[in-house]
Amino acid sequence: MSSSPSSLEDGVRLLGTVERCDCSRKVVAVGTGSGGTGTAGSSKMIEMQPAELSETEDNSYMYFRQEGLFANSFPKMKEIRRMGKLCDVTLKVDSHSFSAHRIVLAATIPYFYAMFTHNMAESRIKEITMKEIEPMALESLINFAYSGLVKIDTQNVQSLMVGASFLQLNEVRDACAKFLKRKFHPQNVLGIRQFADTLGCSKLIVSADRYIHQHFSKVAAGDEFVALSYSELIDVIGRDELNVKSEECIFEACMRWVKHEQETRSEYLPLILANIRLPLLSPQFLADSVATEELIKTSHKCRDLLDEARDFHLMPERRALVSTTRTRPRCFDFVVGLIFAVGGLTKNGESVSTVEIYNPATKEWSMGEAMTMLRSRVGVAVTNGKLYAFGGFNGTERLSTVEIYDPRKHRWSQGTAMRCKRSAVGVAALEDYVYVCGGYDGVTSLSTVERYCPKTDGWSTVAPMMKYRSAGGVAALGGYVYALGGHDGLSIFDTVERYDPFSDTWTKVVSMLNRRCRLGVATLGNKLYACGGYDGNSFLRSVEVYDPVKNSWSLIAPMNVKRSRVALAANMGKLWAIGGYDGESNLSTVEVYDPKTNTWTFVAPMKHHGGGVGCGVIPTPFQD
Repeated sequence: MSSSPSSLEDGVRLLGTVERCDCSRKVVAVGTGSGGTGTAGSSKMIEMQPAELSETEDNSYMYFRQEGLFANSFPKMKEIRRMGKLCDVTLKVDSHSFSAHRIVLAATIPYFYAMFTHNMAESRIKEITMKEIEPMALESLINFAYSGLVKIDTQNVQSLMVGASFLQLNEVRDACAKFLKRKFHPQNVLGIRQFADTLGCSKLIVSADRYIHQHFSKVAAGDEFVALSYSELIDVIGRDELNVKSEECIFEACMRWVKHEQETRSEYLPLILANIRLPLLSPQFLADSVATEELIKTSHKCRDLLDEARDFHLMPERRALVSTTRTRPRCFDFVVGLIFAVGGLTKNGESVSTVEIYNPATKEWSMGEAMTMLRSRVGVAVTNGKLYAFGGFNGTERLSTVEIYDPRKHRWSQGTAMRCKRSAVGVAALEDYVYVCGGYDGVTSLSTVERYCPKTDGWSTVAPMMKYRSAGGVAALGGYVYALGGHDGLSIFDTVERYDPFSDTWTKVVSMLNRRCRLGVATLGNKLYACGGYDGNSFLRSVEVYDPVKNSWSLIAPMNVKRSRVALAANMGKLWAIGGYDGESNLSTVEVYDPKTNTWTFVAPMKHHGGGVGCGVIPTPFQD
């Protein structure tokens, strides 16, 4: 086709327009091949300034990119659709009709891409009837196809999520799920969980389950709980992860469910009781609350389960005969909270009263309210939403004093002092008590154990450990208190023993794979983790895990650095190794272990500590 003078003028005029436009793009790829063709290896990137054209040496060809073209085009398409022009398809839902452009729908919505590009009958007809989606949801999602924007609120979130799932708009579906997570409440989370299950939205199901686990007591008090079917009830109460102060909460919730429709539900009671861990109830509660229930008194199967629970307490030697499904304590470990690093040392090795707080949401450390005393080698525990600091070393002497931090008041207060001075002490919260085990009193390593009751602010003595343990690790798991490693002033141990509060006895369990003192210990996923420490020759970065079901230890991925005097905390389904000593210097670094990937990753280091801290996690409102 020949070019007329006018067409050449237009070409020049268009080129001039390009040269005068707002050329915000910075880079052009210019070919150097001959004949107007090139290869990937024959091009180079040349930086361009606005309103500037760059050419190759032989001027064979150039690339031009207009960055804003797509962003500017879709609003025009939306305007064209609003005017009803160039539309070539109509979507009908009930009595509602929506006109649109096939090319736009196919380019932005996977469902229509498959429909219009695979020779389906709908690819050729003008009017398409839609099912499985509500009219208002379809209208919003068509508008989204043209604008990339959709409003999600409490009125439309469910219909939008259903529609987005149907149309395979996964980003919109995930945005709806995120909105619903923010709306979790004890009164609605079971319903949201059921809704997520119908859509197969696994992420929302997992988040709802975590909320239910964390807030079970409040969820069980709501109307949705008594509306559960029998199978749904069994699914919930059978979970190890329920965060309950005691099994009493589970029993009372189930009795409330049964009595809500007693005539039809009482027949399920024996099966429900079989899923409640009756042996974990106190003898007093069994006698005063369980045995007095008329529905239980009139059922032989229920009475048999009650007798089994009583025998569990009366005859400890027969406990092994009871099904482990009814004697395994609940183990809620997906705590979501603030990590408190308490006391410890400066980089010069001096004891401090400093407190730092790590917020996993912001991934930053901030200063907290300092304790009233300097404390290194301090024992720390969290129970009932408060943090407790036991003993420690102030740089001059070992301490017996106790301080209590209340996050609601943002201040520390004094608790009743321990009966013994203890530094390098291990502590663990279990049920209504905190157990303070071993340590060093300034003269010798200790085997004695004291039990603190936060309700009465009082102390009692329980059976001593089998070994004198200073700088050992202590943690609660499965209704027991475990004491790991440590030393007696002469030898460093790999031994492990556990305390049974029912029988007030310590029993030896299988030893760790390595000798460790000054180690970090925490429980996660119904398992016990021991990390770092010192074996008498080397500072360690190795980590091992104890499985109480298999009664065995196994190694997992080592930490990135050696850490003795390391604090270990479980938070958000992960382990946090905080501070320590690598044999040369005190550490402020922090790394996190993800059991799903078996990897350790560094996070923000502490700002004001040089290692040797005690740590605890104070739960905060649920977040995901």
